[in-house]
Amino acid sequence: MKSLGQHMRELIALEGPITVERYMSLCLQHYYATRDPLGSAGDFTTAPEISQMFGELIGLWMLEAWSAMGQPDPVHLVELGPGRGTLMADLLRATKLLPGFGSAAQVHLVETSPVLRQRQQATLASSNLPIHWHERLEEMPEGPMLLIANEFFDALPIRQFLATERGWCERLVGLENDHLVFGLRAETEQAIGKPLRIGDVLEWPALSIDIMQDLSRRLARDQGTALIIDYGYWGPAFGDTLQALRQHTHVDPLEEPGEADLTTHVDFHRLAQAASSHGLQVHGLSTQGDFLQALGINARASSLKKRATPAQAIAIDAALSRLTERGEKGMGELFKVLAVTHKSLQAVPGLPPLSSVS
Repeated sequence: MKSLGQHMRELIALEGPITVERYMSLCLQHYYATRDPLGSAGDFTTAPEISQMFGELIGLWMLEAWSAMGQPDPVHLVELGPGRGTLMADLLRATKLLPGFGSAAQVHLVETSPVLRQRQQATLASSNLPIHWHERLEEMPEGPMLLIANEFFDALPIRQFLATERGWCERLVGLENDHLVFGLRAETEQAIGKPLRIGDVLEWPALSIDIMQDLSRRLARDQGTALIIDYGYWGPAFGDTLQALRQHTHVDPLEEPGEADLTTHVDFHRLAQAASSHGLQVHGLSTQGDFLQALGINARASSLKKRATPAQAIAIDAALSRLTERGEKGMGELFKVLAVTHKSLQAVPGLPPLSSVS
């Protein structure tokens, strides 16, 4: 059986160089369809896998938002890219603190990977709630929504453009001596305008913006809120953020296509602009560390340690530190948090309202 890399080389030899966006799309489709990439045995670890505290606090945040919305019944509880289902399981356990939410909530998971769907089904079996799976957000039924997207937007394909003396040229993936290499389209992208500095890389997350536009239309029409947590920045900014992880180690993005996790940093400004264009209220941007501390993660850690063994207490402290760690590479600072809500919901826990998005 041919590898994806072999198929990719044959495709490029036949049709010519492909965009970074198409390359990422082909790689990610294969990658997520063929494995569970999470955990120490996989390629990366997400916050819900580090500690139950993360999902529990998100659950309490959702309860506050639901109450502020007037406790609509039913309400769609949605997760984009739910991994193994760990976040949703911890979230649902925390929401049992408020009677009525369990009967009102209809759980929807947007997941394309058959491997991960099986893991999610096993993880959530004890919730005793019907779970609805969807390939795309567009398949979701209408109605009030509470949505969480944790490390979802970073795994969506993007286009890349390089500033040259001729103008902005789109970066492509081509072949050189039967090896995949980066190159540039000969024609310039006139719609972007003239670059100010040669060598800059501009990333354009077209798919992320489309999804955010669809989500924002739904929230504006049906009410609700979306909480987005990911590593990224508040643009505009230039830089090549494409990276590949395999077995928790950075590797060449063009090496063994479809066998490593490809991600890019999220431009939260573009997501906020999409939401604002539909009249939604934007809350944040906050770091993950500040957000979790505002929600009471320190108190939750102390509570868990009271019933923990010495070894468990050490593990709780380590998880707390990892989730809130400062510094350029610390998870608590690298990851950002943004919420967008229907205009009737002016305040949410842990995130200040943003007065305007330009």
